[in-house]
Amino acid sequence: RQTSPMPSTSSLLAFAALAFAIIIIPGPSVMFVVTRALTYGRRAALLTVLGNAAGFYMQALLVAVGIGALLERSVLADATEIQPHRSLLIDGFVVGIANPKTVVFFAAVLPQYVRADGAPAGVQMAVLGLVFMAVALASDSVWGLAAGTARTWFARSPRRLEQLGGAGG
Repeated sequence: RQTSPMPSTSSLLAFAALAFAIIIIPGPSVMFVVTRALTYGRRAALLTVLGNAAGFYMQALLVAVGIGALLERSVLADATEIQPHRSLLIDGFVVGIANPKTVVFFAAVLPQYVRADGAPAGVQMAVLGLVFMAVALASDSVWGLAAGTARTWFARSPRRLEQLGGAGG
């Protein structure tokens, strides 16, 4: 009997379900996307999600972003215009590469789905990584769109935006 070089459909679905379970729990990237949506709107949130999805994951940068958000939390209350698109993508990228949930998932879970008798491990990991990114992109987009809808309520109070910025940091 010949075996497929890639994970089976049931294995791929199990991986996607597990990725969804981890991704759906709000973490740093969700908080960042929600903050961008509340501050700048839906379009900014979706650009942030794209930048986030493009990231390679490293924890050290998350600390820098968090400290920066804490130090600049009052800036959220003063925001009246959207940031340049490039800045939103870069910010999303930095948060994406620093997300500790993703680091743990890629290090502890993803390798368990690589088949020894399958395609080269790098190819399998790339496919599984793309599945993870697709799930994360969909989830973060929903969070961003929902937060963009709530933006009007938050924008009525500079204090609310400042508190949100502090919580995000």
